[in-house]
Amino acid sequence: MAIIDLRDVTKRFETPAGTVVALDRASLSVAAAQLVVVLGPSGSGKTTLLNMIGALDTPTEGLIDVGGKRVTDLSRSQLFGFRRQTVTFIFQAFNLFPELTALENVRFGAEVSGHRSASQLAVQMLEDVELGDRVQHFPHELSGGEQQRVAIARSLATGNPVLLADEPTGELDFRTGIQILQLLRDRTNDGKTVVVVTHNREISRMADLVIELSDGHIISSAPPSGGTVDATELRW
Repeated sequence: MAIIDLRDVTKRFETPAGTVVALDRASLSVAAAQLVVVLGPSGSGKTTLLNMIGALDTPTEGLIDVGGKRVTDLSRSQLFGFRRQTVTFIFQAFNLFPELTALENVRFGAEVSGHRSASQLAVQMLEDVELGDRVQHFPHELSGGEQQRVAIARSLATGNPVLLADEPTGELDFRTGIQILQLLRDRTNDGKTVVVVTHNREISRMADLVIELSDGHIISSAPPSGGTVDATELRW
């Protein structure tokens, strides 16, 4: 059974200049414990697709099932529970709480998902992204790359079965980017499903499934042509 299933999903936006079709009859099926990379130029519908899967937006038409739930049928209160227990986002804009330390930001992610040892887990996640010496620093005391790593650690701390990442390596140097990608791959080994939206085609080489979009259409959905490689083999 697919953990993510979209059937003929269309999303239209009304603008002063007319109707914009961000997604056009998009259908896809993703098995559990896969690393999925979504490719496409700006404006192709990548972020819209991610927001549909994570229930941050609703489709104009079509059906969406995630984690065994018909997302398009959920009430507002049910959607809150869905986002808390099923999906976790890694946002391009970090979305850290400025008044909380790195440790407190990550602990928040663990606590929201109901982990009993939230503080211990938060420390471990920060150590995994090589920020064990920055746990008491506030976001304004961290570089952009360090803030991104805190955001990723917070997302990983939720333990939710579906992780949605929008350009997770965009603010990172190559070495740290590879480290983060390996962390995401490790989560699929633990049974999690990871969807990564990126402009970087090289990252698609480590995917189990590559989805390409153009003008709101899914133009291909298949494993990488050369087979799946380890994150350490990527170069950019």
